[in-house]
Amino acid sequence: MKKAVFLDRDGVINEVLTDRVKFVNHPDQLYFLPGVAEAIRRLNKLFDYVFVVTNQGGVGLGFMKESQLQAIHAHMMDELRKEGAIIEDVAYCPHKPKAGCGCRKPNSKLIEDLAKKYDVELTSSYMVGDTDTDILAGKKAGTKAVFIGKSDPLADATFPDLLSAAKWICV
Repeated sequence: MKKAVFLDRDGVINEVLTDRVKFVNHPDQLYFLPGVAEAIRRLNKLFDYVFVVTNQGGVGLGFMKESQLQAIHAHMMDELRKEGAIIEDVAYCPHKPKAGCGCRKPNSKLIEDLAKKYDVELTSSYMVGDTDTDILAGKKAGTKAVFIGKSDPLADATFPDLLSAAKWICV
């Protein structure tokens, strides 16, 4: 069995709700947070896979088409790859926030589906996110959960940014 790190996107990999960008609806609105490429490179050395699992209700709400979301993710993966940071796959929930689907975090379907597809042992893996829904999804799936932000009582650890989290995860 393999091990992986599952990363939320907005607020972990890229800026959101800042003066520069409110939502990411086009590739040119994706601004990486400091240290993200280095963090992912570190994780790539120790883990078999790094994945992104993200709620993207903007598709269901009509703010962007699914093809636009896929272009954003392709751009994200390409830009990170140029810096030697590899994201193996991206899983997303395109449904409206209150649609009641099984794939929207805090449900764990996105994580579980990737784990099944890539033969990942979830108890040896991590979910890193900046909301309680990320932490709950990781816990439901059986991963360790790392919170990016001030604090989350359910998280196994809390750090101010992905690079700090990656250093701790990779010890």
